[in-house]
Amino acid sequence: MFALADHLLHPEGDPLPRDVDACTAAALLARGIACRAPVHGAVYGTLLNDRAALDALGDAVHAAPYKAPPAAPVLYLKPRNTLAGHRAKVVVPDDALGVEVGASLGIVIGRTATRVDANRAADYIAGYTLIADLSVPHASVYRPSVRFRARDGFCVIGPAVVAARHVATPDDLAIAVSLNGAAAFTASTASSVRKVAQLLADVTDFMTLSAGDVITLGVRQGSPVAHIGDTATLTIGAMPPLMVSFVAAPEHDGEQR
Repeated sequence: MFALADHLLHPEGDPLPRDVDACTAAALLARGIACRAPVHGAVYGTLLNDRAALDALGDAVHAAPYKAPPAAPVLYLKPRNTLAGHRAKVVVPDDALGVEVGASLGIVIGRTATRVDANRAADYIAGYTLIADLSVPHASVYRPSVRFRARDGFCVIGPAVVAARHVATPDDLAIAVSLNGAAAFTASTASSVRKVAQLLADVTDFMTLSAGDVITLGVRQGSPVAHIGDTATLTIGAMPPLMVSFVAAPEHDGEQR
């Protein structure tokens, strides 16, 4: 069972996460603290769950080998090495390509979920969090690339998991990503092909999710690309903002590793 009373966050240096009220969480974050990821279960990303992303494929969705839009959620794993927290410094592997900064709503599972009916999905959700789902820009969508999506630090989570009772309309939340304080890229969870409950129902129809696991609602089409030296600020609804900085790879003996 994964349960929380209010806002769960894990300040850097603390041995365990703290479950605090919204005011206390805001006060801690206002001090500029860095955080670890507040959850440590499996994290599954969802592709093509944004209507604009699906539409952007055009006739390609009807071409071989698939010949139709996906009939089930297209998932990929964000493995343990990708997990990072608020104010993480993420290495940009190739500055010419940069790193796509996708803000995605993370659905945090509260108890074992198998073949969940969409009408009962809320009973299995402990809360929501903000995820910076990072990737090296690339064209392939049907076969998600580990090389491009599973780099160290490429799944920044937090700062907090917010109890589900505080997020009344997860299917209609404003999304914003700002680089270096400039005008933000904006979107909404309302553009999801599968809403939260239906996504949970469709995923658990073929796989079990465990307490503490996270499944994302998916990255929005047109998410911005960051480069070395950039700092991204991500917001979804009224949840605490998430910050990520992008850095060059460290040098060793005069060479970058």
